[in-house]
Amino acid sequence: MYLAANMNTQLYETTEIKIEDEVAEIKLTIDSKYFHALGAIHGSVYFKLLDDAAFFAVSSIIKDVFLLTTSFNINITRPVSQGVITATGKLKFKSRNLFVAESSLVDEKGREIAFGTGNFTKSNISLTEEIGYK
Repeated sequence: MYLAANMNTQLYETTEIKIEDEVAEIKLTIDSKYFHALGAIHGSVYFKLLDDAAFFAVSSIIKDVFLLTTSFNINITRPVSQGVITATGKLKFKSRNLFVAESSLVDEKGREIAFGTGNFTKSNISLTEEIGYK
């Protein structure tokens, strides 16, 4: 469902994703189409990868309904303009309707380039094949 979404097929076609219990990892090969005017990736790319990794860390334990991000805060610590970047999300807290996950984004050398924390909640949308869930 994730890799088939328009956002990922049109903008982020080099994305890879691995989801395990309470952890998710997303890789993206940097392309100049992600750059802002100064020649490094735009903050929206950092945000998307961090949010997606945290989202799928939580989604790994929710099998019945789609999740929604209710808030997400990021901190960008360094610019990057080449190579493969990897976002890793980890579930940190869970209750009946509130889930908190952290994510970190690193470059090819393992240097953290950004990190974030998000809050997620269950929606009323069932995970079905009609919405692309498999």
